[in-house]
Amino acid sequence: MNIALLGYGRMGQTIEQIAIKRGHNIVLKVDKDDKDYDITKADVAIDFSIPNVAFNNISNCLNNNVPVISGTTGWLENYDNAVALCKEKKGAFIYASNYSLGVNIFFELNKTLAKMMSTLKQYNVSMEEIHHTKKLDAPSGTAISLANDIIEFNTNFKAWELDSTKEEATIPIVAKRIEDVPGTHTVNYESEVDTITIEHIAHNRQGFALGAVIAAEWIVGKTGVFTMNDVLNIG
Repeated sequence: MNIALLGYGRMGQTIEQIAIKRGHNIVLKVDKDDKDYDITKADVAIDFSIPNVAFNNISNCLNNNVPVISGTTGWLENYDNAVALCKEKKGAFIYASNYSLGVNIFFELNKTLAKMMSTLKQYNVSMEEIHHTKKLDAPSGTAISLANDIIEFNTNFKAWELDSTKEEATIPIVAKRIEDVPGTHTVNYESEVDTITIEHIAHNRQGFALGAVIAAEWIVGKTGVFTMNDVLNIG
């Protein structure tokens, strides 16, 4: 399979290593300042770029009938436009805030716990995410996904907010940036009598990169807008 890497930072380089080990070819590497490139040489594109170029990268793929996997966060004001373009062009597109197989299991645990806690109004929810200092957006896309899932499945909460909040029914998310931390996400349910915590700690970037390559392998030959639940056959 011929893969285009849209974004060649540390994640792009890790994806390259894993893709080559799995027998694929990297036919294109696009850095953040590259605007003119031929995407048509690729069977599939993997976008881990930066927020202000992600939508252009995705659009370029869809306009040229190249399936695209995106893990860039911070661009989601254009997500609906990407979905509409994908449907118009009869393309193939996956966006995920996190491609780690372990994190996607964590997402399902988070949903299950949110459902279980929905009748227990004595618990307050708080979240913390920790990433490396080069991460541009805060809170992380993964943290936003976790918070939105809690809001969907637990009617006690209506919104999330970065850092502390005194608003009722609002989930505070603390975002920390520490050198060389791949990603840690913690969800706390706290009452006067106890605390329940679930946590995912990434030890390196390998898990994110492997999941992205698996998603790229899965999407080739398909048409539509998908999620990692489709790739992993969850739900």
